[in-house]
Amino acid sequence: MKAAFITEPGPANSIEIGELPDPTPSNGQVVIRVYASAINPIDTYIRSGTIAMDLPQPFVPGCDAAGVVESVGPGVKRLAIGDRVWCTNQGLLGRQGTLSELIAVDEGWTFKLPEPVPYEDAAACALVGVTAHLGLFREAQLSPGESILVIGGSGGVGSMVVQMAAAKGARVITTAGSESKAQMCRDLGADEVILYKTESIEERTKALAPDGVNVFWETRREPDFEMAVDLMAERGRMVLMAGRDAKPAFPVGPFYVKECSLHGFVMFKATPMEMKNAAEEISQWLAAGKLSANISARFDLDDAAKAHELQESATLDDSSHLAGKIIVKLNS
Repeated sequence: MKAAFITEPGPANSIEIGELPDPTPSNGQVVIRVYASAINPIDTYIRSGTIAMDLPQPFVPGCDAAGVVESVGPGVKRLAIGDRVWCTNQGLLGRQGTLSELIAVDEGWTFKLPEPVPYEDAAACALVGVTAHLGLFREAQLSPGESILVIGGSGGVGSMVVQMAAAKGARVITTAGSESKAQMCRDLGADEVILYKTESIEERTKALAPDGVNVFWETRREPDFEMAVDLMAERGRMVLMAGRDAKPAFPVGPFYVKECSLHGFVMFKATPMEMKNAAEEISQWLAAGKLSANISARFDLDDAAKAHELQESATLDDSSHLAGKIIVKLNS
């Protein structure tokens, strides 16, 4: 099979394209013929060695994929040959990734894909969708009628948060850096958009939600706890999913007096059942048109290194050239 892989951590141009042996499903695994994979920031961190993990040799990067079940191993119960499926949580903790024509994946990380949903959309919504779902409903327990402020509603995770919160009947306030991105957020279901380059997030949020927001979703690498606690309502919940090296000041007094709570989490530590619960609702929303993929760029497998370079420019250099997910097309 054709695959993108590395033999040791390094820059994007260390990614090689070549032939690797076809995978054989182990107990409880399925082999998927991949039609679309997605690039995530964590893929670049692992490929570069920024996040150190034990890697198979050679190592195929990538967390997300969508395709068709080609074969099944012993012990597989839910899936059958020919099923349309999507998966995430690959390329992590010693598992091989998804930038190859065939991948072997544990059934517990693999979910059925309804017939109307394109493979590209499923791959684009995989990791970011599960992340948004876990943060909103397992952690923050967002309820209909509540309000949420999403920092960065046009980004990969942010666009999922906006759509899911709107689908649950919450009032969604988000931020965007341009009018075009603001319109994108409105199209995704945001009720109000703050243009943070020309408007004060604090002032606009207080005008839009005088009693505070029930949920504050932070996507920036440097969380602003002072602002978040000030803008949250009594018993407000802050969701934190970025800022691995950040050490900002924290307003302890106002935080506990308001009875707020802080929820930090990483998607890949979710249990298979937690991920399955999220995935089933994501698949339903995709099929019903309540959730749409935010795809910004597409590459062929031969250009996997370029896809990684674009992702790095967006996450490390704050590039404005990316306003959504990067898809790698396979088996076309």
